[in-house]
Amino acid sequence: MEDLFNFKDIFKKSALNLESFNSLSYVDMFWGLLISLSVGIFIYWIYRKCYRGVVYSHNYNMTFVLMTIITTLIIMTISTNIVLSLGMVGALSIVRFRTAVKDPMDIIYMFWSVSAGIACGAKIYPIAVVGSLVVGATIWVLSKRKDNGSPYLIIIHYEERAEEDVKRQMRKIQSVLKSKTIRKTGIELTVEIKMKGDNLSIANALSATDGVQDVVVVSYNGDYAQ
Repeated sequence: MEDLFNFKDIFKKSALNLESFNSLSYVDMFWGLLISLSVGIFIYWIYRKCYRGVVYSHNYNMTFVLMTIITTLIIMTISTNIVLSLGMVGALSIVRFRTAVKDPMDIIYMFWSVSAGIACGAKIYPIAVVGSLVVGATIWVLSKRKDNGSPYLIIIHYEERAEEDVKRQMRKIQSVLKSKTIRKTGIELTVEIKMKGDNLSIANALSATDGVQDVVVVSYNGDYAQ
């Protein structure tokens, strides 16, 4: 029974001792925040250079820098006191993020920022720096890899008499039929194609075809139009 009381006293002293806040020096805080800021800026630069979507969001990219620093602050805070760590876990458990993330690569950048922030907050700086360099180099190489072009949806409205001419133009490129709607006023054809850069020669050729009313080109990521 006496041992049980001694254990409780030891736990209370170690858990509620406010002097444990002084265990983190100003030097550790300075280096932790400086390295997390540097890693966050590196993540920002990689995202900016390797972004392959349609509309780049500067504000969204800034969140990676802030997420790295804030995660570092959280880890530094909860590492100084067990009571704060338990309270922080309880507080964060009720947080819900409802922002839809359309590109799976954006989730990778989020995990990267959080992981780097955790390493900096735990004062494991080599993991934060070397790990970020490896991840950044991997993303850079894969994003610069040459492919057959970016996917696009091309929507064509034409008259029935232009059916053969449109098919002849579509045979010249790699295309996949998505939908075809036949109306009394004309035909609507939706096809997935791949083009490199801003080469819209196929769209220009289709629009110049006799009987074609209009041609619309939409950026497409395989799941949804952007």
